[in-house]
Amino acid sequence: MPQHVSVYQFLGMTFLVLVTVAWGIGLAVMLRRGRVEAAMRRAQAAYDLPHQRQIGPERESVELTSVEQDEFAGLVRRLSDR
Repeated sequence: MPQHVSVYQFLGMTFLVLVTVAWGIGLAVMLRRGRVEAAMRRAQAAYDLPHQRQIGPERESVELTSVEQDEFAGLVRRLSDR
């Protein structure tokens, strides 16, 4: 302990350092616990969602006439030229 520092100053500084370390540890524990609890809530929310259908709707298709096929081919040519 330096000569120019009183016992009360030294004890005060020691107390402040200990309080700061305790606060930091407490904050870290609270944040970690909050992260774990939030992850548990997200995991539970995933189970609460309804199940998705595994198959999609039936495919629909339409037969084009020869005139419609020519028009479609012309449209594709015009769009590909741009």
